[in-house]
Amino acid sequence: MAKHEVLKRFYNSDKWVTFRLGLINERGNTCSRCNQIIAKSKDLIGHHKVELIPENVHDHNISLNPELVDLVCFDCHNLVHHRFGYKAEKKVYLVYGPPLSGKTTFVKERAIRGDLVVDMDMLYSAVSMQPFFDKPDNLLMNVRGIYNQLLDNIKVRHGKWHNAWIIGGYADKYKREKVVNDLGAEPIFLDVSKEECLQRLAVDEERQYRQDEWQGYIENWFDYYTE
Repeated sequence: MAKHEVLKRFYNSDKWVTFRLGLINERGNTCSRCNQIIAKSKDLIGHHKVELIPENVHDHNISLNPELVDLVCFDCHNLVHHRFGYKAEKKVYLVYGPPLSGKTTFVKERAIRGDLVVDMDMLYSAVSMQPFFDKPDNLLMNVRGIYNQLLDNIKVRHGKWHNAWIIGGYADKYKREKVVNDLGAEPIFLDVSKEECLQRLAVDEERQYRQDEWQGYIENWFDYYTE
């Protein structure tokens, strides 16, 4: 079955129709983005924050989760998806903070399909086929090269991506400000204390055999951080 047929079946299903009307009854006929009151309920669209694809449409924790669905008007919906001539200005975000502050989770909850995400941990994993927490030192220069090339792409707005998210520690104020200024980025600081980061590390099963290594990363970040 073709991709669009799978999604069409879902949006025509009684479950979705009932779910969407329930949201309207609960929240009212107001677009959550532009705050315009929409006279007819049929003109209020249930927008999934996590874009539906055939692989996740039947996961009701995604497709029928009220926390992951906004009610928006046609104009705002087309603007979000960059469709039918609606094109928003590309935005760039620098998400920074200490290790285990939740940077990747923060971006996953906000980026949409078609956004460009630049994350050192993920790049390591992509070129080494190792878990994201295992960073072979001998590949550092290669990963940095890819990372910097992607930043150059963002700087000149090369490519058809929607928004760009840059994830990194950026403890040094001057390096951080240079990236912000060079790329026209909006800085987003995840202000998490050292104690909280260490607490998260202590219960992180994926890093249970690398506690000392990651504790060093955390200690190093706080030693070098400048506001």
